[in-house]
Amino acid sequence: MNLPEPRGQLSGQLVRALRDGAPVTGSTTSGKEDLQLSLWVLYELHYRGFDEVDDRREWDPALIGLRAGLEEQFEADLRDACAPVVALAGDSDWVPTQLEDITAYDNGTSLPRFLQREATSDQYLEFLVQRSIYHLKESDPHAFVVPRLAGAAKVALAELQYDEFGGGRPEALHSQLYADALEESGLDPTYGAYIDRVPAYALAVNNAMSLFGLHRRLRGAAMGHLAAFEMTSSLPCRRYLQGAERLDLPQAVRHYFDEHVEADAVHEHIAARDICGSLVEADPPLREDVLFGAAACVHLDAVAGEKMIDAWMRDSSTLLPELGREVA
Repeated sequence: MNLPEPRGQLSGQLVRALRDGAPVTGSTTSGKEDLQLSLWVLYELHYRGFDEVDDRREWDPALIGLRAGLEEQFEADLRDACAPVVALAGDSDWVPTQLEDITAYDNGTSLPRFLQREATSDQYLEFLVQRSIYHLKESDPHAFVVPRLAGAAKVALAELQYDEFGGGRPEALHSQLYADALEESGLDPTYGAYIDRVPAYALAVNNAMSLFGLHRRLRGAAMGHLAAFEMTSSLPCRRYLQGAERLDLPQAVRHYFDEHVEADAVHEHIAARDICGSLVEADPPLREDVLFGAAACVHLDAVAGEKMIDAWMRDSSTLLPELGREVA
């Protein structure tokens, strides 16, 4: 994958430094797009990296220091934004019940319902493009947490991940199923192909998962995020499937979402009860971060859905300009 196009002062310095093998000299961002892209680039060094970048830069102390500063800002903003959602959790001693309270959050805007009933084919394709940034590495961020758990929670996470990673069949990797859906839709299935075209709010969804997964201290947040992701997936995927059927989209698109209707109905119980329930039972102080992670998932998805629908209601593209023209 090639380095993305910069979106501001810091991402410009970062991309040039990574491409040239030089140190990064700045740390000031010029807005949300600059911040989220810079974070995404720094995180991607821990996934598949970039063709132009020496793999040894993954642990470059200067880059780690830069990332830490950006993460501090991102995490603080996220905790502030998620506080009202965290407050929805009741006083139950049983974490899965509190997770149900949080995932019942409704901001009055439903992206799944819009795609089910109203979206045009072009709008549905934009949705697939936006989600490709995560789904082409589906479940990878949460895999970082496996060595940070023990006992029942670790076993349950491994069980869930085994399914996400294809159950021993490469062709059944959920990321591969998504790539198939993109390809049959006439879109580029290459990992990271659309990074230059997705806006900051979509990058934030991905960056939160990487933030949680790459920090041992945030392992509770990572598992809370996973639980909320699974608990809010089965019904939306049914709506996405029905929208794809309404628009007569390719079979691979329908198959991807159909697979998740059933799989995620099972996964939500594993994630909420066997992972988060066991985790907090073994380490009670992690409860707060579990709830924060769940709230972050719900909040960021709600923001993304609201912004996408708002753009479509104005007959605008949700994508950055070049891809908006390509998809249309």
